[in-house]
Amino acid sequence: MQKFLRLKFLKKLRQSVKILAFTLLFLFGFNSHVQAEQKAVRLLTIGNSFADNALTYLPQLVESAGHKLVVGKANLGGCTLERHWRHVAQFEADPSDKDGSPYGGGKYSLKDMLVKDRWDFITIQQVSYKSHDLRTYQPYADNIVRYIRKHAPNATIFIHQIWAYRKDDPRFKPANKGREPHTHAVMYQQVRDAYHALAKELKLQVLPSGDAMYRADTDKTWGYRIDRDFDFANAEYPNRPDQTHSLHVGWRWRKQDNGQWKLRMDGHHAGVAGKYLLGCVWFETFFNESVVGNSFMPKEIEADYATFLQQTAHDTVSTPSK
Repeated sequence: MQKFLRLKFLKKLRQSVKILAFTLLFLFGFNSHVQAEQKAVRLLTIGNSFADNALTYLPQLVESAGHKLVVGKANLGGCTLERHWRHVAQFEADPSDKDGSPYGGGKYSLKDMLVKDRWDFITIQQVSYKSHDLRTYQPYADNIVRYIRKHAPNATIFIHQIWAYRKDDPRFKPANKGREPHTHAVMYQQVRDAYHALAKELKLQVLPSGDAMYRADTDKTWGYRIDRDFDFANAEYPNRPDQTHSLHVGWRWRKQDNGQWKLRMDGHHAGVAGKYLLGCVWFETFFNESVVGNSFMPKEIEADYATFLQQTAHDTVSTPSK
């Protein structure tokens, strides 16, 4: 009887040991899987305020997904490709020339920024008001790309396809037809054509910010609609037109030097929703992971609209327009 009980006890002990071993293996294996899935991306942008717009919510999206992001910014407000290259040329001619080191508040040259870290991705772009005209890109884009490949040879270079201005931006006038983009749709197409032509010429990847913005802006349900009923002639502070689902900053009141308020339009830069959409596009592009379901959403955006923006970014990156 004692022998039987002893055998039974040993059998149960072996089963318990097996269960414990399996549990530990599962837990350690699961943790290893999570750690293996964590990604770290090093990103440098060479651009202007449009790149800053796109970077606004990217860190929060990355953190929410359990990844890591290191960002370097060689961004200057309103900066053209020509100006970026001029700063490089000045630095190469005389490293002590302050105009050759305009980044980081006047501390760094582009060379400094390029060798500062082992960048995975580097973005370049043309200024928005020249982006429709491919003739303004060269030879500056070619020079900058060659300079990047010399000092950051392991980085993948993306050209950041910027977005069209809001459909009610003052720039869009019928009289501008033939001279510059005169509608939202025309600007989008001309800009897109120029960026893709340059990408093909220089063998660059395209970062489709403009595609996502246009797709969301023209959506039948979620797209922005101009408020035709607002009385601009008799507008009083702080009343503004209805700008529901605007991806751009749009109409806002600005205090003038004389203390009076004036309603001004910024149809160029991304607003909160636009910045979030752009961040989602950049997250999908650089982390190769769906942003749909990401828990980070700016508090200013309703959850159902934020979900639409996530899905738009995903559709844009996974099924790019032709």
